[in-house]
Amino acid sequence: MAHTRAGSGGDAVEVDDVLDDEVGLDGTDDPQLLAPAPTRWVRRTAIEMIVSGLLGLYTSFVLSIEAWHLAANPSAVFSCDISSAISCGTVARTWQAQLLGFPNAFLGILFESVVLTISVALLAGVRFPRWFMLGAQALYTIGLLFALWLFTQSYFVIHALCPWCLLITFTTTLVWAGLTRFNVREGNLALPGSAGAGARRFVASGNDWFVTGAFCVVLLAMIVIRYGAGLLG
Repeated sequence: MAHTRAGSGGDAVEVDDVLDDEVGLDGTDDPQLLAPAPTRWVRRTAIEMIVSGLLGLYTSFVLSIEAWHLAANPSAVFSCDISSAISCGTVARTWQAQLLGFPNAFLGILFESVVLTISVALLAGVRFPRWFMLGAQALYTIGLLFALWLFTQSYFVIHALCPWCLLITFTTTLVWAGLTRFNVREGNLALPGSAGAGARRFVASGNDWFVTGAFCVVLLAMIVIRYGAGLLG
């Protein structure tokens, strides 16, 4: 039921309409979704980002060490040189592996360190300002696009895959999904009108996990379909 109160000009104003204007409801939103995400939900998302980020950081260190070995010995053979289709050395010797003039793994260390710091802080209950989280989102989106570009280069151009690089692709995807999930749920990434309500409801219910999982399955299917038995030798 709408209640009324006197406006500044003596006209009656419906209080419910005023409240809707103040909180930004559009008639399709859930008021609970406009509040900060529950602590348990935030911690679960942060833990997922921490685990994925740690795997990505470890992988970046491994790739960095291999890059140093390759610089010292261009003919070095690595333990992940399994076949013509699975060969870290083949990928590491291409120009794509050092796009900016140094091993791409150094960028991985930077990106993963940033997101790990944010994830640990979120787990501890820290809330960063919107501009900071949007900056992190932009930075890691660049990281994800770069990782996917490297995957397409390995898949379509180099015709060889690096297991460590593949792991980076998947961990970067998972971290980006977690960061996006948090920013959508918290309203940092705000979509207009009912789309914002739908997006918050979508991630709050965990449906975005299905999208992330489907994307990873597609990548795996591409690898198996193209290389098949060649993956083992």
